Formats: sequence, C-alpha cells, structure tokens
Amino acid sequence: MKSHLCQLLDIEVPIIQAPIGNASCPELAAAVCETGALGMLSVTWRNLADVRRVIREVRDRTTRPFGVNLVLQWPQDERLDACLEEGARIISFFWGDPVRYLDRVHQAGGHVMHTVGSAAEARRRVDDGVDVLVAQGVEAGGHVWGQVSTMALVPAVVDMVDPVPVVAAGGIADARGVAAAIALGAAGVWMGTRFVATRESAAHPEYKRAVLRAVETDAVYTRAFDRGWPGAPHRVLRNSTITRSESGRRGGAGGRPGEGEIIGHYADGNPVFRYGDDEPLAGMDGDIEAMALYAGQSAALVHDVPSAAELVPRLMGHAGEALVKALSNIQDGPARGAS
Repeated sequence: MKSHLCQLLDIEVPIIQAPIGNASCPELAAAVCETGALGMLSVTWRNLADVRRVIREVRDRTTRPFGVNLVLQWPQDERLDACLEEGARIISFFWGDPVRYLDRVHQAGGHVMHTVGSAAEARRRVDDGVDVLVAQGVEAGGHVWGQVSTMALVPAVVDMVDPVPVVAAGGIADARGVAAAIALGAAGVWMGTRFVATRESAAHPEYKRAVLRAVETDAVYTRAFDRGWPGAPHRVLRNSTITRSESGRRGGAGGRPGEGEIIGHYADGNPVFRYGDDEPLAGMDGDIEAMALYAGQSAALVHDVPSAAELVPRLMGHAGEALVKALSNIQDGPARGAS
C-alpha cells in the first residue's frame, strides 16, 4: 500500500497520526515515524521555545520525516518560521486560509497539507498550491471543520482534485476503516482517536480509559468546550460538563452552570476551567472526567492501549486482509443463491 502520498512525503505507510492537541508529544510522534507512518506534533498553543524544543526532541528520537500542525484561527507566522528553522518540512494547516504561508513552506523545500470540509474547498486549496488534502468528515473527534460525513466527502474530494493525494479523516480507527478509505480513493488515512489511546500518547490515563469505554453515540458534536476557542464546534465524549451545559439552568452572571469554576490543574499549577478547551494530559489533577475528552465516533472501535510499534503494523496487515475479504464476499455472493 505504498501510495503516491508515501512517495511525496517519503514515508513507508499511508497512516498519519493526527495532531491530537498537546496529547501529541515527541515520544508519540517519533514512535509513529519509526513504524514508517507519519507522526505529527500540534504546535499551535505552544510558545516559541516549546515549539523548538518539541521539534528537536522528535529529531533526536528519529531520522524519519515528521509533521507539525498549525491552526489558522490565529496568526502563525512566528511559529511557522520556528518550525521551518528547526527542520520541519511537512506542515499541516487547519481552520483558515493558508495562502499567506504557502510560499514560505515551499521555498524551504517543504510540503503543505490542509484540512478541508468540502470538494469545492479542496479545489480552491489545490489551486492555491496545497500539496495534500485532508478530507475531514464530521464524525471526527476534536475540532470539526465541515458538516459532511467521511463516506460522502472523501470520494467527492478525490474526484475533484485527482491526482493530488487525499487523506481520509474522521471515523477511522481500525483496519477496516483503513481499507474502506483506500477503496474510496484516499491515498492515506488520518487517525486521531485511535492514537489518543496509545502508550506513548500524553493523554491522561483516565482520558484513555474513557475512550476505551465509549460507544459511538457517546461522541457528541457540540460547542460546549469553547473557553479558549469561542464558537468552534468540536466532538467530545459525553461527560458531566456536557450534561450541565444541556441542563438549561443558568450559572452566575447569566453563564452556564459551573461557568468559571476551576476543575483541575496542569502539572505546573495552571488552572483548568470548566468549559475550557484543554484536553486532559498526563500530570494534570482534578476532575479529569469533566474536561474536554476529544474523541470521534470511532472511539467505539478502540479496545486497547498498544504502543505505536504494535498498532501501525497491525492496522496495515489487517487492512490488506479486510480488502481481500471484502472482494471475496462480493465474488462469493451469487453462489449463495441470491436472485
């Protein structure tokens, strides 16, 4: 399954570990890269010193290509410059117009990935000069850009921008999803929820356990965790904060119930507020269950917490088996006496 995407990005496996906020740490990104897949760092909310530090840590752990992600809700000139200066050459943009940044990446010899929610948007971005499209279905966890399901979106984008590589995102957490994405024409897959529940992920252990317990209907589309990113829709696991936000009761000064309440702390002592967009990380304390447990509807397919070295080969090996089985089922269909 070495696709055009693999050739372009110089990777061996068409799997991309999504930038799962600050749960995407150097240990995880490097471990994914060592499997031949593409590990990613989210650097949007890191200060410049931390941006440089985490990129250097990845480079110390692996010689393979890796990616960084920047959310364009905010200006990212300084962070982009820091990423390029530290040697990052695969840059992923999300939630905004990437045009002003493209030349800088290409002049540094890099490639640009951009997340889209429609075929029309994909066409515009390719015309702008984006190298790889990430077609994100509404099933996805974390912040969600579009409104179309992965099954409908991916082939529409593929048809619109062929031969530019398209990566399928949203609702993919096992080998069957990888196989389905390839069948839809995708050159690779983008997986977030599945990589939250890995050993190397910086997600809090309780967050990982919540993903393991979840069924598909637990992943709700909401704007509840909007402190820090007002108005941005996202998908999280249902928890006590979601229940409060839906109760209809108002809190102090006309706010939601518990508005402004401190429900935990980072390892450095900084507070975590109810309705904050902070995902629970290792080292945090407090009411972890009440924080933003970002996860997609694919959480129902996550049943263990493997290492990246275990997970990626499993996904690829079983994806091939899933494709063979699907073809076999089609070929064997008439023999069962169907009219």
